[in-house]
Amino acid sequence: MTGLCGWIGTKIPDGDVTRTSSSMRSSLPPYGELWQGEGQPSWGLFAKSNTEGQVSITSSEGAAALAGAPRLPAAANNGDSPAATLLSSYQQQDIECLKHVRGGFSAALVKTNQSTALLAVDRIGIQPLCYSATSDGGLVFASTVSAVAAHPAVTPAIDYQALYNYVYFHVIPSPKTIYRNIHKLEPGQYLLFRNGRIELGYHWQPQFLDHGGEPFTQLKEELLSVLRASVRRSATGSNTAGSFLSGGTDSSTVSGMLAEISDSPPPCYSIGFASEGYDEISYARIAAKHFGNVINEYYVTPDDIVDAIPKIARAYDEPFGNSSAVPTYYCARLARENGTRLLLAGDGGDELFAGNARYATQKIFDFYQKLPSTLRKEIIEPVILNLPKPLQARALYKVKRYVEQAMTPMPDRMQTYNFLNRMLPSHIFTADFLAQIDTDYPARELRETYQRAPSTSIINRMLYLDWKLTLADNDLRKVNRMCQLAGVDVSYPMLDEELVDFSTKVPPSLKLKNTKLRYFYKEAVKDFLPQEIITKSKHGFGLPFGLWLQTSKSLQDLIYGNLAQLKSRKIIREDFINQLIGTHLNDHAAYYGEMVWILSMLEQWLCEHEENP
Repeated sequence: MTGLCGWIGTKIPDGDVTRTSSSMRSSLPPYGELWQGEGQPSWGLFAKSNTEGQVSITSSEGAAALAGAPRLPAAANNGDSPAATLLSSYQQQDIECLKHVRGGFSAALVKTNQSTALLAVDRIGIQPLCYSATSDGGLVFASTVSAVAAHPAVTPAIDYQALYNYVYFHVIPSPKTIYRNIHKLEPGQYLLFRNGRIELGYHWQPQFLDHGGEPFTQLKEELLSVLRASVRRSATGSNTAGSFLSGGTDSSTVSGMLAEISDSPPPCYSIGFASEGYDEISYARIAAKHFGNVINEYYVTPDDIVDAIPKIARAYDEPFGNSSAVPTYYCARLARENGTRLLLAGDGGDELFAGNARYATQKIFDFYQKLPSTLRKEIIEPVILNLPKPLQARALYKVKRYVEQAMTPMPDRMQTYNFLNRMLPSHIFTADFLAQIDTDYPARELRETYQRAPSTSIINRMLYLDWKLTLADNDLRKVNRMCQLAGVDVSYPMLDEELVDFSTKVPPSLKLKNTKLRYFYKEAVKDFLPQEIITKSKHGFGLPFGLWLQTSKSLQDLIYGNLAQLKSRKIIREDFINQLIGTHLNDHAAYYGEMVWILSMLEQWLCEHEENP
């Protein structure tokens, strides 16, 4: 685990340099025990890890700090550290130096004699990096929002739009953060700071192949080879590597290949729930037995949730509403207690090879858009959308609903079931709060990312959107921070750049054949994985929160107490909260339980961080 922080172009009194660096560094999570760096009134750069070479300082020319696990081929050849190699490359090639970096990383490169800085994050956004432009024309940056906020030139103030975005997405997607004047870099993005000005751009974009490509047999063999190499790279350097194992396709693949390359049966870690329809630990046992992994299991209880909620809220530097952070934390903690120091995670396979149900659903809707415009606009829509109620039998009603949804352009159509699109924002938020909000902001951000995808395929565009929204903004943030909280490192073999590049040359017609999710991937690994894993339906780390909330007194006390406090902040309408924990929760515990969770975690975060918007 590594992190970095620094500043450039903002003046700090000589006596405050040590205090500033100490304040920023202490606001980072406990990333190991080795600090390196240098601070001056005009610039400072620090990194923390357990590995030498994360920082390279040449005071007369420049400085570089790296977080994560970057790989630079040139560094291996010349014997220099990655930071020193990248600094030299930056001084010679400027932004082009980023093309040579591999692995999950964030980087801060400073030309000290020119007051110029380059910030960047890896292709998928595994390693985060935040920044703030200061009022005196400088730049402050760090791996976390809280570390940026700790700099004296930054005055953090809660961003109401970010609060709205949180309720919409259940996280605060980049580039926004919880504070108005602090931002996050997006996956594959760089920031160039020069002459007091900020320039943003992308140092990498995928090259999707929409049609044609290599023969299926050749692609299959290549996938297995790339997968094995990716797992080997992810586990290199650790004698205590284990894996998350949910029993799904990706975690089973990673666990199985880790077993192949290990000298002794490696440990794997699985979470169960004593609740019907949520527990899939039996599939994890099938995979572990098949590959010879040593399985370690933990069953999460309602009392575990009560114990974890304050810890989780403190661990995140902005509100985070993904409830599967709870099982992720207990899984990582179990690994730590068992002596495992590195966990391999299976995140990313669904977003590379089309494994989520929404891809098939939107493909079906997209068939309608391919019909001739005259047929849609002059015949189908006037007839179907204006059917008299007596004629709206169940079958025709389904046709009407299909047409209504299919008429909505992408990517807005993917948000049809979003809570804030099914209910008017005015029914949820107070009028004073909404007066300061642009309710169309989330949809515009989605459209911008979706339209930026270098592809004409709806499947590849959805995958590209999910690389940012589902992976970088949500799942990776969840796993990274929960592993930090538990005290273990994590790596992501399914997001290795070689595998990401490979996925882009698999045509969408193979990724999703008709409506068969992950068709190519499952065909390629069907002789490797147990048959039960190949054919099982997708589930994940879903938490039976809504169901447990109906029966657990301790959980009710915590959650309902949070919601009562949230009422006083005048963000959410009191009558909506009353209705939410009354009629709605009783009628549809699983669906409305998710909204109860994200609102409760919002209040918990505000309390833990002593924020009062």
